[in-house]
Amino acid sequence: MHIGNHYKIREFLVWTRGNIYWLVLIACIPTTLYYFFDCKWVAVPWVPVALIGTAAAFIAGFRNTQTYNRMWEARQIWGSIVNSSRTWGIMVKDFIRHPDKATEQRLHRELVYRHIGWLTALRFQLRESRPWETIKSNRYNREYQSNYKVQEWENNLPDELKPFIPATELPELLEKKNRATQIIALQSAHLRQLNEQQHLSDLSYVEMENVLKELYEHQGKSERIKNFPYPRQYASINLFFIRLLVILLPFGMINEFAKMGDMGIWLTIPFSALTGWVFLALEQVGEATENPFEGSANDIPITSMSRTIEIDLREILGEKELPLPIPAINNILM
Repeated sequence: MHIGNHYKIREFLVWTRGNIYWLVLIACIPTTLYYFFDCKWVAVPWVPVALIGTAAAFIAGFRNTQTYNRMWEARQIWGSIVNSSRTWGIMVKDFIRHPDKATEQRLHRELVYRHIGWLTALRFQLRESRPWETIKSNRYNREYQSNYKVQEWENNLPDELKPFIPATELPELLEKKNRATQIIALQSAHLRQLNEQQHLSDLSYVEMENVLKELYEHQGKSERIKNFPYPRQYASINLFFIRLLVILLPFGMINEFAKMGDMGIWLTIPFSALTGWVFLALEQVGEATENPFEGSANDIPITSMSRTIEIDLREILGEKELPLPIPAINNILM
């Protein structure tokens, strides 16, 4: 997530420069044919180009609205995870009792730390690549990754889980496919054990199980967004319409600029490239927004939010040595 005032125009131009080169080349071909080879037939009436532009603008606006909705829903889900995590922390601290204070603190720490392990496993799962995601497949996205770091790609999950999951549970847990799901199951089993040992009242047991149910719901919603892409038919037709438009733009603009004289014809190149860039930039922004967990600069900052939750929960336990918040790199917070 970009946390600066806005992207700098230089960053945006570098990110989209491949499209700019392509647009200038497309505009040069019909303009050169028209001016040097007297190929007047390359000029087409402006009306059909304008109609295609209207359709392209409509579908681009529709796509960007829907991809923003996907991103905002993901942010709402993780906002709920923050709230449920804090609720879990205070319930653990206040509901679980033991005559021996040292044992009570150990139980509190184990349940809270296992929850932090759940956050760790979930964010690693959400950062896994999917075939429809473009963060690693498109050149301009790979280049922009030099501006920030994705911890889930650079770090090892077993090493990240080791401080939070008991050593007796970790080997079996790592053999599971969906580690986050299994961690909540371990939490539930632990609560049942505490209830049977009379360290957790029946009412408190039910309330804490409800929080685990909420966490499952948040995880399921995150997985739905991660595993169900923006419908490919809409993404494809958006791409087709915009590319058709930018190819036709110079052919439609030649006659208009030819009215300004021979030299005016050459204005076709910058103006058609500029107009095409607007549409292609819209398409590229929509593409970069539709997968809010893929590891792009526009992602929901789940790594930072997980660290914030960890700090809050460890403070609830009374710990003094806390990890530092995740810093933004070049205004990108992951």
